[in-house]
Amino acid sequence: MAIILDTEKVMDLAPNVRSGYQAAIESCQDILNRYHISENELRLCHFLAQILHETGGLAIQFENLNYSAKRLPQVWPSRFLPKGPLDPIEYEHNPEKLANEVYGNRMGNTNPGDGYKYRGRGLLQLTGRESYQLATEIIGTYNSTCPNFVDDPDQVISTKWCVEVAAGEWYHKGCNAPADSDNITKVTLLINGGKIGLAERMEWLRRVKNKLIG
Repeated sequence: MAIILDTEKVMDLAPNVRSGYQAAIESCQDILNRYHISENELRLCHFLAQILHETGGLAIQFENLNYSAKRLPQVWPSRFLPKGPLDPIEYEHNPEKLANEVYGNRMGNTNPGDGYKYRGRGLLQLTGRESYQLATEIIGTYNSTCPNFVDDPDQVISTKWCVEVAAGEWYHKGCNAPADSDNITKVTLLINGGKIGLAERMEWLRRVKNKLIG
């Protein structure tokens, strides 16, 4: 039997939630069932912990690329001076130029402007043209009304599609199994490709478990 998500408890964890995200969470039970996330409490808690982390408590829709010149070499040390070739002053507080530089010519971003067009979005910060194309294919398998996220990337943050995009990615990457064994490190590796923010993700998981399971 599926676990019914108590959306009021989720909102308690996210006092600064975006209205679109709130509406999506409040109507997401069928999506959680479709991707088998609601089959047990651990899956549900791990999924929520990851999306809460990636969105700063359901408050972030787009990746923040508005960096100072001082911060840029810390985030991308191989790209910006003193270790890399790029002058950080030329990219500070310029999200579009920065995204096109650091995301261009990879992750399927081949056209001018793709880096910014397919910057991080949504509950799991989908990034790169390839990821938007894959999301279209995954969701389209389960939902015939799925839009083409490559053509309309802002649909990834829409109330109608944001949870389904995140749930589809979660399912496709095989996150249910490590969630079943309460392995947040493995879940994070599958979602993030590394361990960035692992301590914060662990804290979110603790808070979610405390709120939803007690």
